Amino acid sequence: MEFAAKVNVPDYAPKDKHPTIFRTFDSINSGEFLELVNDHDPRPLQYQFMMERNDQFTWEYLEEGPEVWRVAIGKK
Repeated sequence: MEFAAKVNVPDYAPKDKHPTIFRTFDSINSGEFLELVNDHDPRPLQYQFMMERNDQFTWEYLEEGPEVWRVAIGKK
């Protein structure tokens, strides 16, 4: 899988994490993927995507901890 963008979440201050992820997601084209790398399960972010970008994304875990979580977030 090729990624159009990558967000390493621990690199950002807490207040900037979700806005950066959504801004990056919004910048990729339909059919492209964002690689999300985090130090914990980003399940709450998935719920936020469901609320704010319903039917606009796909979510696939590539790695599920215990120290690193990687998710491919696709843009429909």
